Amino acid sequence: MRELSTEEFDQAVRSERPLVVDFWAPWCRPCKAIRPILEELERETEGRVEFAGVDIDNYPEVAARYDVLSIPTVILFANGEPKETLVGARPRGHFVKAFGPWLGLSESDPS
Repeated sequence: MRELSTEEFDQAVRSERPLVVDFWAPWCRPCKAIRPILEELERETEGRVEFAGVDIDNYPEVAARYDVLSIPTVILFANGEPKETLVGARPRGHFVKAFGPWLGLSESDPS
C-alpha cells in the first residue's frame, strides 16, 4: 500500500480504478490494527482496486478536505468522488460489506 502526498492524492483519486484511502497517523494504534486488513484486501483484489494511505500529520489539508475528524477513516473513491466511508477500527467483514461492490468480493468471503 503506497503513501500519498497531497499532489499524489489528487492524481490518484482521478484514476479509472476505485481507490481505497486509509487516513491514518503513526501514533494511532487502531490505524495500525486495520492496516493488515487493508493490505490483505489489496492482495485479494489483484489490481482491480488501488489502495493508499494518507498520513494526516503530514498532509492535514487532504484530511480536512474530506472532513476526516477521527482516525482511522477509510474512504473509497470511484470516478474521483467519495462513495463509501468507514470510521474507526473495524473487522474485515465491515470493509468487505461496505466496499464489496467495488472490490468484487462478497460478504461470504472469509473474514
